[in-house]
Amino acid sequence: MERPCINIVSFNVPYPPNYGGIIDVYYKLKTLHQLGVKIILHCFVYERPAAPELAEVCEEVYYYQRRTGLCSNITYLPYNVYSRKDPELLQNLLKNEYPILFEGLHTCYYLNHPKLKKRFKIYRESNIEHDYYSYLARSENSVIKKCFFWIEAFRFKFYQRVIAAADLSLVVSTTDTTYLQKIFPENRIEFMPSFHANDLMTIQPGASDFILYHGKLSVVENEKAVIYLIRNVFCRLSHTCVIAGMDPSKRIYQAAQPYPHIRIEANPSSERMDSLIKNAQIHMLITFQDTGLKLKLLNSLFAGRHIVVNQLMVNGSGLESLCCVADTDEAMISACNSLMDQPFTSGCIEKRESFLLPAYSNERQGKRLYSILSECKPSVT
Repeated sequence: MERPCINIVSFNVPYPPNYGGIIDVYYKLKTLHQLGVKIILHCFVYERPAAPELAEVCEEVYYYQRRTGLCSNITYLPYNVYSRKDPELLQNLLKNEYPILFEGLHTCYYLNHPKLKKRFKIYRESNIEHDYYSYLARSENSVIKKCFFWIEAFRFKFYQRVIAAADLSLVVSTTDTTYLQKIFPENRIEFMPSFHANDLMTIQPGASDFILYHGKLSVVENEKAVIYLIRNVFCRLSHTCVIAGMDPSKRIYQAAQPYPHIRIEANPSSERMDSLIKNAQIHMLITFQDTGLKLKLLNSLFAGRHIVVNQLMVNGSGLESLCCVADTDEAMISACNSLMDQPFTSGCIEKRESFLLPAYSNERQGKRLYSILSECKPSVT
């Protein structure tokens, strides 16, 4: 029996799958492997080491050192693209004729390379990058970082034209899909939700006594959301509020310090984070920029009880009906006070399951991608 084959180029080492787009990459690898796809993974080493665990889901794994520093910034290309330029990657991609999936615009240096012109190439979108970096620039306090983010946004605005070289773009939100279809009307662009850690609904019925915010706390977007919640919402609640995630900044600790009912849990283990997600009475999830699909929203819907969000968090997701949408401080406070007294019932779980499965299941998205790859020869036996 023929097996579809694919090269996947990842912007970072996708293990452990504990933040943002890396979660989408890893669970895509795992799902395709379970479906019998032969995967050749190419990933850049950046802030995390090589991971032998990837050999369990990939036929081959190649690692490339990301070339950071000032020299990689002296270019008209985005720094995050140019620093992932590696001739060895191109040579390894040319060792076979399999389709190539580029994970995010950061990995697309070779997307329009002449030697890959005849290959079937897939672009996996995770953000409208120039919008994302513009947001980071507006949120950043450091003048140097602010300038870098503005320059990077400008570069990405022009660089996104490279997407036209992809035979297929798979986009994580309907909002971004509509945008890219408008910019590239001749291209094949489809909505495909993010892959995630949940194969089944694991929601615990019942109630608890705390509210949870979780995310990678070192990211400017999440830091801004957390500090906003502490200063405007959590400080005005009487319930325990837990903020959990990777590498919280001093600013987060300082904001929470006056309030004994607000607790920071830094760098929790996977087991501890899973426990927090399953046992929280309310998940408070807000954002101030709406590109991409927020994976923590999907994780919370599959494993958590009540979800309170602002509108930007659910834009383009189609998940509004499963959340309590609150866009003002008063609305968020009112929602929390109300939902803390409402146990999450089996009926609530059934409603959520009927909406999320199979539409947002890894298996469904994996089978779609399997079908696409099966149409692209060659395969192996």
